[in-house]
Amino acid sequence: MSWNPTLEPSCPDAGSLDAIETVIVPRARDIGDFEVRRALPAPRRQMVGPFIFFDQMGPVEFLTGKGIDVRPHPHIGLGTVTYLYSGEFEHRDSLGTHQMIYPGEVNWMVAGNGVTHSERTSAETRQNPSSLFGIQTWIALPEEHEEDAARFEHHDKAALPFLEGEGKEVRLILGNAWGARAPATVLSETFYADVTLQAGAKLPMPDNHEDRGLYVSQGAIEVAGDRFEAGRMMVFRPGDAITVKAGPEGARLMALGGATLNGPRHIWWNFVAASREKIEAAKHAWAAGDWSEGRFSLPPGDDAEFIPLP
Repeated sequence: MSWNPTLEPSCPDAGSLDAIETVIVPRARDIGDFEVRRALPAPRRQMVGPFIFFDQMGPVEFLTGKGIDVRPHPHIGLGTVTYLYSGEFEHRDSLGTHQMIYPGEVNWMVAGNGVTHSERTSAETRQNPSSLFGIQTWIALPEEHEEDAARFEHHDKAALPFLEGEGKEVRLILGNAWGARAPATVLSETFYADVTLQAGAKLPMPDNHEDRGLYVSQGAIEVAGDRFEAGRMMVFRPGDAITVKAGPEGARLMALGGATLNGPRHIWWNFVAASREKIEAAKHAWAAGDWSEGRFSLPPGDDAEFIPLP
């Protein structure tokens, strides 16, 4: 899909910084020989729409033989979406999925009542120096879907709607926005998009979603004359007409949001749920380590190790 008129700024720039409800500065987190920058959850904002967890991975360079090794670990009550700018991951999960992911593609795993997965740099990629740069997010599930069976979807780059016009390129990763809809099956109103803006280009934020935010991955943007550089997340007030403008170096953004859920969520380790009881049950199930008869099993092909319960 090429030029789309809904991408052209038909609304004015944000008239004042009051249009920004919250500015989030990510915190660095070490996940084992690898550092991420975590924007959500934040002290003043647990979620943007259903997005409850937002990590920037890299950019990082690996020497020959090195890479990322996220050992098998469990999830409940959330959907995980992995999106890469550069590099690759080898995904395995307890459903039997074995899926590579490359830049511009999407891995969408819904944990529901429970799933286990691992993410590693492949043996082939480790034969040479490599790089990694991308975003991984969790989307909290509506309470009525927290007990659903786990499932996984992969969508190639060519399957994702691609919109462009007047110095902007938008690849829609999840949900619906700007008149387009992504193919992954989502369980609540959502939008998530990879946006590249040339210098001075303007992007109107979607006006059909209750909660809206964006994260600056590269470059900088301007809102009401103020500049926000890479590594900042902005959350906008509901209902305000918002258009953001790229700085002179251009910008790459992740635009995200959707409908708010029926209340806050409890988060403990890799578990998200509307009730503490569900998290306690998941903790006991993982600690029991009954991979053949219990609630959780290990991914086929990657079952020699796992991350213990903290």
